[in-house]
Amino acid sequence: MTRTATTPDLARVLGQPGAGTGRLYNFCAGPSMLPQEVLRQAQDDLWNIAGSGMGIMEISHRGPIYDRILREAEEDARKVGNIPSNYKVLFTTGGATSQNFQVPANVLPDNGVAAFLTTGYWAERTWDEVSVYTDRAYEAWDGRKVKFTHIPSDNEVVYKDKPVYVHICSNNTIYGTQWRNADGSLRTPKIPDGSFLVADMCSDIFSRPMDVNKFGIIYAGAQKNVGIAGASVVIIREDLLKPVRKLPTMLRYDILAKDESRHNTPPVFPIYMAGLMFKWILKQGGTAALLKKNYDTAKIVYDVIDQSKFYTGHARPDSRSLMNITFRTPSPKLDDLFIAEALKHGMDQIKGHRATGGMRASMYNAFPREGAEALAQLMREFERTHG
Repeated sequence: MTRTATTPDLARVLGQPGAGTGRLYNFCAGPSMLPQEVLRQAQDDLWNIAGSGMGIMEISHRGPIYDRILREAEEDARKVGNIPSNYKVLFTTGGATSQNFQVPANVLPDNGVAAFLTTGYWAERTWDEVSVYTDRAYEAWDGRKVKFTHIPSDNEVVYKDKPVYVHICSNNTIYGTQWRNADGSLRTPKIPDGSFLVADMCSDIFSRPMDVNKFGIIYAGAQKNVGIAGASVVIIREDLLKPVRKLPTMLRYDILAKDESRHNTPPVFPIYMAGLMFKWILKQGGTAALLKKNYDTAKIVYDVIDQSKFYTGHARPDSRSLMNITFRTPSPKLDDLFIAEALKHGMDQIKGHRATGGMRASMYNAFPREGAEALAQLMREFERTHG
């Protein structure tokens, strides 16, 4: 398909990213698009931050400028997430993948039991790591049996031995499913009394309101909704800080908390970027405003899928993610053609993961509504010409 006089609306919408900027709509599952105002601020601060005569990547992680950056990042994270005072906010390295082993290392005793609700690829990777610390962990729900098409109801989850904690992945980027209610708000599973909930929120943290009190630990890589690759956010209840076994210093949550996430040199620039994103989220009206925006943005694309006999979604409608929309055309050949056409029209990284094929449109906090409108227009036009 080429842009012609017969598709003026498509050309108009697809003109939105750039207006001479040369920027694309980035549908990547991560790293994701960033707000332009955040990028511009970072551009200035790369050269000279706070009139210091040095750039953000040159300043000391023990100096007064970074003291302020770190303090404000934590304060603003607490505002964004409505995080209670009995929880610590930590900034770590190693990505959320490192939390797959760091969580059980710190909180799961040698004879402890942990239960896992395996809803997708990254939940599987978390499940793989726990065997290092115990042979008594179990999957209380196995989504492989349904090809990871939906999130389980409470009736589908079966607990056996009482777990120390129950682990979930709140949003599954590869399969496009999410723990959510009909309005997009966070849904959490019922867990046994005396257990606590651990959540990998890599791809939807701070995209909607959450009740932190329902969790013992929340962790997320920053590169999707709250910054760039290189830093992760860990929100942990204070009574869980002390490790249950002897650990290397850098794996201990209590040491990270005591030393303000900088026992050694932290990832200064990624934490700075997270701080900018927290301020941006607050400026948008917080997570309640973002939930509405993200719901409305996703609906633009889901409406095309629902009204079409050409496109098929992977996720069951009641489990659809607001962050990652997975769909396909009638054939892999048409999928490849659609992906090529999307790139021609300023939409990049829309190819689906190899586990699902098809397409995946990832639209995180900073993704503009116009990008969803552009994709919807292209989908309709592509179905008209190839359906």
